[in-house]
Amino acid sequence: MVELENLLVELTSGDEDRAEIAVAGLLDLGEAAFPSLRKLLESTDPDHRWWAVSTLSQSPLAHVDWLLPFLTDSNPEVRQAAALGLCSHPGEEAIPALIQALKDPDSMVTTLATHALVANGKAAVLPLLDIISDSPLAVRVQAIRALAEIQDHRAIPALMSALEENSALMQHWAEEGLERLGLNMVYINPE
Repeated sequence: MVELENLLVELTSGDEDRAEIAVAGLLDLGEAAFPSLRKLLESTDPDHRWWAVSTLSQSPLAHVDWLLPFLTDSNPEVRQAAALGLCSHPGEEAIPALIQALKDPDSMVTTLATHALVANGKAAVLPLLDIISDSPLAVRVQAIRALAEIQDHRAIPALMSALEENSALMQHWAEEGLERLGLNMVYINPE
């Protein structure tokens, strides 16, 4: 376990290059590194939490529930790392927390949460539709964007409604979503 201890020292050294090398070594150790990384998640140092979340996020063996609590971390960079990790580790249990993350004051967190919702695919459609009607514009834009990228026919009414919004971004993502669904043609009643 000397190797593990040395890698953890490197990971928390404050030197980005050394930490990146340590991440690769920790990933090579696989599950043997998980208890130490999960312990590091409890650190009061946001940089240590960031490296732990980032390392766990890169492991194909990581569990979604290890990352979820960090979507509400006090540090925006840690929240970003958690949201990015959830892009690689989609799971329906993450959807409610990712929906909440769309309201995050940090725009990178909201963008990454949107990507993670898209990674969850059709399971995210109904929760996304639920937040569109009573959310601030920035949240609605991210929700419509996710719906456009998921390409589920249940989103058509919301996408059509978004075309009427007084927001270029809402209109853009609504048009994009409808086009991806093959509904980008305009039909005119010839009366």
